[in-house]
Amino acid sequence: MKNTFILILILIYGLVPAQTSKGKLFIIGGGDSPDFLIDRMVKEAGLKKGEYVAIFPQASAIPDSSFIYTSEDFEKRILKPLNYYFTKGEKLSKPRLDSLKKAKLIFISGGDQTKFMELINSYPEVKNIIKESYFNGNMIAGTSAGAAVMSEIMITGNQLKHKEYNSTFDNIETNNVETQKGLGYITSAVIDQHFIIRSRYNRLLSLVIDNPKLKGIGIDESTAILVKNGEAEVVGKAQVIVFKNPKQSKSSLKDKLGAKAIVLDIHLNGERFKL
Repeated sequence: MKNTFILILILIYGLVPAQTSKGKLFIIGGGDSPDFLIDRMVKEAGLKKGEYVAIFPQASAIPDSSFIYTSEDFEKRILKPLNYYFTKGEKLSKPRLDSLKKAKLIFISGGDQTKFMELINSYPEVKNIIKESYFNGNMIAGTSAGAAVMSEIMITGNQLKHKEYNSTFDNIETNNVETQKGLGYITSAVIDQHFIIRSRYNRLLSLVIDNPKLKGIGIDESTAILVKNGEAEVVGKAQVIVFKNPKQSKSSLKDKLGAKAIVLDIHLNGERFKL
């Protein structure tokens, strides 16, 4: 009877159960990655010596150098990095796509997250392979720009009201933080990177006040969150900041944002929090 009722709801309202991921995310805030951080990523990905790691360096202004730099961490661990750099319009061979489907770890390098998303959106087959890899149990990892792309709402780094780029926002204003759609593996939070070292509190606060249902997760350099089973664990040298707006508080005065009872948590290596 219960199953029949659910089927009726699906037919009438188009309700489809959400897809549950079997995979893991390893989201690094940028900067240098200490050995114990890389070791944890490789272990959680289930990689064995001689297996492949797919690296996407497209976000970087110098993708060849980015690939070489990233590869070194995996080569030290007797793994085989594969370079999945391609440019818009380039035709990808079936063997290359088949190899990507078999990768237990897909790694997205740093640079410009908007540049990466523009390219990956023009290759729906590649984007779907990455998504299916994650939902089927593999790991998707990224650093810096590769961290920002993990959330549904992605910070671009730009301001809408102040056009000159500044890595540290000097205001908390409504409708000022530019966002685009990311890969969408995290839907309950927005990811920010290089967080403490670049004092990016203002832009993340602006977002959680403008979008009170979302958490704001700021990951510092040489630090990551390992996401699995709806929970995040901090791995790294520094901290992870989490902003929450549980009362969905928001006020404004001439574009300046106000809010009450914003919650701030500072998490250290080994600590966990729910997503």
